[in-house]
Amino acid sequence: MLSWGRLWAVARKEWLQLRRDPRSMALAFAMPLALLLFFGYAISWDVKDIRLALVNQDDGEQSRELVQAFQGSGYFRVVERLPSTALVDRELAEAHVTGVLVIPPTFARDLAAGRGAAVQLLLDGGDANTATIAQSYADAIVARFSRDIVLRGRRMEMPAAAEVRIWYNPTLESRNMVVPGLVAVIMSIIAAMLTSLTIAREWERGTMEQLASTPVHRLEVIFGKLVPYLLIGLFDVAVTIGAGMLLFQVPFRGNPLFLGGATLMFLIGALGLGMFISATMKSQLLATQLAMIGTFLPAMLLSGFIFDIASMPLALRVVSLLVPARYYIVVTRGVLLKGVGPTVLWVQGLSMIIFAAIGLGLAAATFHKRIQS
Repeated sequence: MLSWGRLWAVARKEWLQLRRDPRSMALAFAMPLALLLFFGYAISWDVKDIRLALVNQDDGEQSRELVQAFQGSGYFRVVERLPSTALVDRELAEAHVTGVLVIPPTFARDLAAGRGAAVQLLLDGGDANTATIAQSYADAIVARFSRDIVLRGRRMEMPAAAEVRIWYNPTLESRNMVVPGLVAVIMSIIAAMLTSLTIAREWERGTMEQLASTPVHRLEVIFGKLVPYLLIGLFDVAVTIGAGMLLFQVPFRGNPLFLGGATLMFLIGALGLGMFISATMKSQLLATQLAMIGTFLPAMLLSGFIFDIASMPLALRVVSLLVPARYYIVVTRGVLLKGVGPTVLWVQGLSMIIFAAIGLGLAAATFHKRIQS
């Protein structure tokens, strides 16, 4: 029968060991906030201040209006004016600019005649993401400019006009998507790395045999070692979300109790996974490396944090079903940005419970085998 007294004694022993290890304390309390600040400012899909060179071979009033439309959009900035297209290749090859806007000499004449006026935008495709986004910006600017020309010349209503409204993230700020995802990625890394050291540390220090000879039940050891890290993990999540709201203005629209429950299950699973790794490896170095490979790469690449899962090959989509961070990211984004709860996110909540059970089960089973060996 489990004893709360013995469990508390193991938890207190683990906390004292943790306090005596400055590296573990820094990993537990300083690393999550440092990673949030680093990734929060470093990772951004916002494309602004696109540097353009201009070849304006028309230089009429309407061509100047088009150039002003590009500059007034807030996305493009004309930094050079070239006398001819002969210098375009050099400007793009040397990365002086991201794109070159070419307005032909017949631009105003074609508009006056009611014909389509060609405008060319040459983009550096070395950064495909920036080039794609810049192309979409340019298409929208030219479409609006063309609409204004039509309305000005014919004084008529457009037959159809689209009014687009973006919900949950109306300003399309990438930080509103990055920060909730970072909570899942950071905590999956920190939680697994913290507990990946705990049992391996006992083996390296020669105290595992003493622990095995005590009347402490193996589940009391597992839960006792898990409690301090679980409290640290909950504290880290609260600090990380609070910092995201304060520094990055990320909204919090949902139910904190539901997020707290899902976080609790996610941390239990991640901590259990770390203890499983620690019980399998007798070396702290090997346990740390395996924890990084088993948590960092899947959480970053296969969770939907950076890359859209729907666009991945079928094999990777299947593998991503086994990545717990995939489900927790949906929870954090849903609660923080959309304000939804268990009625919408019940599948992800159930996945967190299953993950917690699997993590604890692996830790308990492996630790039991090590004690008996």
